[in-house]
Amino acid sequence: MTLLTHDSCPPGAVREPLDVPRSDPRSLLPEREPLRVLGTPAAAEYDVDLLRALFQEVFTGRRYNLQATALAKQGRLAVYPATTGQEACEVAAAAVLSTQDWLFPTYRDTLAAIVRGVDPVEALTVMRGDWHHGYDPYEHRVAPLSTPLATQLPHAVGFARAARLKGEDTVVLAMVGDGGTSEGDFHEAVNFAAVWKAPVVFLVQNNGFAISVPLAKQTAALSLADKAVGFGVPGRLVDGNDVLAVHQVLDEAVSRARDGGGPTLVEAVTYRLDPHTNSDDDSRYRDLSEVEQWRRRDPVLVLERSLRGMGVLDDDAVEQAARSAEEFAANLRKRYDHAPSPDPMTLFSHVYAEKTPQLREQEAMLRAELRAEAQAEGNEQQ
Repeated sequence: MTLLTHDSCPPGAVREPLDVPRSDPRSLLPEREPLRVLGTPAAAEYDVDLLRALFQEVFTGRRYNLQATALAKQGRLAVYPATTGQEACEVAAAAVLSTQDWLFPTYRDTLAAIVRGVDPVEALTVMRGDWHHGYDPYEHRVAPLSTPLATQLPHAVGFARAARLKGEDTVVLAMVGDGGTSEGDFHEAVNFAAVWKAPVVFLVQNNGFAISVPLAKQTAALSLADKAVGFGVPGRLVDGNDVLAVHQVLDEAVSRARDGGGPTLVEAVTYRLDPHTNSDDDSRYRDLSEVEQWRRRDPVLVLERSLRGMGVLDDDAVEQAARSAEEFAANLRKRYDHAPSPDPMTLFSHVYAEKTPQLREQEAMLRAELRAEAQAEGNEQQ
């Protein structure tokens, strides 16, 4: 066997100089430091109405996270993965989309779905343990919340590709966490989107941990945005706690996709202030002093402080935002008082057209357990 080298090409082959890249990758490289807008002269260029609207959404988003966490602690939600500390990313992701665009969220992105227009009670339906995800995806163009990591990303690419083939003016924004970038679905999705130049924007919320695994144990890349170069798409690195910076980068990426420029991979550097879910003990894998350091970069406080300094907000405006957020939370609590309790037996109703022996066995076991619990409760009441 002859080893082919640069100097021994087969007859008729075209020799391409190895020291000359086929394309210059420098245009695809992300910023070396996360882009920031708040606290810079660029913030003054934003429309005042947009600034106030973003503040209201971020402020309400924090109140929503607190209320949903309380519902979980009260047992009215089976689980709740909070986005406390990530509200800037959630709000900006929904705010940059036009009516005809689609959002493909993860299980953690209920706030983005709500900002997009999904009813908050419906957005939390799956968190109650219901077999149904809770809302009509077509009403507000929000795909079902995805619990398996990154599986929604190939779906997002396929949806965007189909929309482009049909001549529709649709851009898809697909959300994923830093842990999801370690899944094969992430790489396959970005690769196909790049090849097809599909109108997709990938937003990676790098909140520091994949449950308990820190980013340094997931990848040795300089940044997650640097991975974009390997797929031939632009990478952007942005401060995920700066709602204006996230809004600007995503807005540019959406416009590029809409104009036929193809996908963009955006990494928003943020931090998960709360545990992975309400059932997680984060003190087992991270130093709480680190959490306190990030609390000083809280996106809600950073935005309020910056807008006050710009003269966009005053005490009355902040109080009005607080009243509106509290009304939102009170309405959510009130409606949850009347929310139906899922029937556990429906777990087996929509799995197979004909139940397997294993499924029938599990169904019988659960029915026996529920019967025993009901009998025990009856004995206690007597």
